[in-house]
Amino acid sequence: MRVLLIGANGYIGRFVADRLLADPAVQLTALGRGDDADVRFDLASGSPGALTRFLDAVHPGVVVNCAGATRGGARELTRHNTVAVATVCEALRRSGCGARLVQIGCSAEYGPSQPGSSTAEDAVPRPGGPYGVSKLAATELVLGSGLDAVVLRVFSPAGPGTPAGSPLGRLAEAMRRAMQSGDGELKLGGLGAQRDFVDVRDVARAVHAASLSAAQGVINIGSGRAVRLRDAAAVLARVAGYGGALHELDGPPGALRVAIGHPRPDPDHAPPVAYPYPDGCGSWQQADVRTARDRLGWRPRIGLEESLADIWMEAACRI
Repeated sequence: MRVLLIGANGYIGRFVADRLLADPAVQLTALGRGDDADVRFDLASGSPGALTRFLDAVHPGVVVNCAGATRGGARELTRHNTVAVATVCEALRRSGCGARLVQIGCSAEYGPSQPGSSTAEDAVPRPGGPYGVSKLAATELVLGSGLDAVVLRVFSPAGPGTPAGSPLGRLAEAMRRAMQSGDGELKLGGLGAQRDFVDVRDVARAVHAASLSAAQGVINIGSGRAVRLRDAAAVLARVAGYGGALHELDGPPGALRVAIGHPRPDPDHAPPVAYPYPDGCGSWQQADVRTARDRLGWRPRIGLEESLADIWMEAACRI
């Protein structure tokens, strides 16, 4: 099986590449903007015609799109998350390769959920910010393309390589600094949000399974369990051996709301956010993962504590 992987250098893409390369039946070609890609191509500015010619030359059986942007203004997010996917879909329609498309979506497409509920794939999407809107538009393009395609809506990925600007990445960095300075108190804000964390290696397994399956439409990829960031911080402290006191700052997310949601620029330089949580997902998200089990034969294998241990291992190397 020849697979074309777009975005192999991204957080999820690196683990997808490792998973696919471990399959001796897969011939992998990486397409991206970096010098280390097998083929250099910028989806946001490249033409569908140029991509079509490449598809016809390589003739992949599966195209996996892990590329995209998680930070920036609405224009940049639309360019990298929506226009880029439109280019992929149009190129696949024009090409004679007949490849299957596996698109990486995001739980931010759903927006806020009712606390205590599990969000299934038939929920009406109501994204609460530009990132979720740009990803939802990409999903709609894929679903309306007429291609053999599946969209994996990934909830909150965690584990090795977690970006420093993500919620868990910021927690680990704050703890590292506290331990490095010998600070016996760690004050954190915005820990009331509850998110469904899924290990990035489990996400890669889901992509592999989706590549081999005939499943179409949208499939949630998560743990099926919401975890309060406050509880994740306590587990991280135990894993790190941090014996200091954890103090949660009162009130809704304010200056420290960057501890919640998708990676964002430095808070001192970030534009104002009009919605309560930077990822636009409110205080609660939890996936209904029955479709992934039934149609992909996939279940998460790696627990949050192991994910946090790997996050801490990388943070500790900076001490």
